[in-house]
Amino acid sequence: MPVEAIATGTTAMEITVGRVELMRELAATQGVVERKTTIPILSNYLFEASGDKLSLTATDLDLSLRTSCSAKVKKEGACTVPARKLHDYVRLLPDADITIKLLENHWISIRCGRSNTKMVGMARSNFPGLPSFPTAGVVKIPAQVLRGMIAKTGFAIASEESRYTLNGALMVLKPESMTMVATDGHRLAHIERVGEKFEGVSGEMKTLVPKKAMDELKSLLDSADVDEIEFGKDESTLFFRIGPRLLTSRQLTGQFPNYEAVLPKDNTKSINLNGDALSAAISRVAQFADERSRAVRIKLDKGELKLSASSTESGESEDSLETDYNGDSFTIGFNAQYILEFLKAVGGADVKLELKDAQSAGQLRPAEGEDYKYRYIVMPMRI
Repeated sequence: MPVEAIATGTTAMEITVGRVELMRELAATQGVVERKTTIPILSNYLFEASGDKLSLTATDLDLSLRTSCSAKVKKEGACTVPARKLHDYVRLLPDADITIKLLENHWISIRCGRSNTKMVGMARSNFPGLPSFPTAGVVKIPAQVLRGMIAKTGFAIASEESRYTLNGALMVLKPESMTMVATDGHRLAHIERVGEKFEGVSGEMKTLVPKKAMDELKSLLDSADVDEIEFGKDESTLFFRIGPRLLTSRQLTGQFPNYEAVLPKDNTKSINLNGDALSAAISRVAQFADERSRAVRIKLDKGELKLSASSTESGESEDSLETDYNGDSFTIGFNAQYILEFLKAVGGADVKLELKDAQSAGQLRPAEGEDYKYRYIVMPMRI
């Protein structure tokens, strides 16, 4: 369709789409739409109608999501629609067909049953262009593997803007293994899966995936029924194709820290613990930890692990768990939140706590050997 037709304000684009289908795609893109933007067009969806489908695109310039649903296309064309307003309005409509039509001056008419609404759109030409999915070097990744890895590392990504290269996770693909690592400088989550075959990967393919892309990927994988996703990249962009949806993300540049150097080698003190019991005890004790440091003391004695915390404002608390430990007694401090996030990620399973001394990083990992090698390293705190 000629762009001039839209520019001169003639009526173009008319489609009919089912409310349930449209709502599903609008909900999927909400995480990408810019809320507080100084660039108004980024608060809009790009709608493109052709053949028998409606394509929707949302972007915040760092991240974009392109998706589609089937539609009866009466007139092919494109328009932009305010994203939040459309989502909130369609959610309230009855379950019936919706007719969307582009009017003059970029206004959009939305009819459904007896409801009739006109929304103020913006010129299609203002919407940023998006990169296309690469034609070469695309790798297929099992969806459940990627989903599990994101769930077990994403929470350890730094949220401080200043730690730029830590604002993402490192994904390493080799011909027969996949690894994901995330750290914020105080703790590090590392998960590896061997035995997968990654066609088209030679040597190792390292990629820094930004936190926002990780979060969006996880929610798309949670709601999608796909066995594998397609992953590709060019100089500046990452592409993840999840069924009919395409997520693109700006790459993080810079050097991820040498994480292999901090993986503990000689943590000889090993304690087996029930994940649920440890989580419950830490949660209780942490209520009385200093609010800023969240520090909880762990004291190891023969047959017992004692947890304690205290602060001048709230008081003090102590809890203990039976263990199989029979080494020397010593005390170490950790941020309670860091330990709880790991225990949540393993879903209450039994864990091993591996320590060296009060000054060295502790390591936590699932007690049972799984298909994944998962470990979590936490720096100790002075207490």
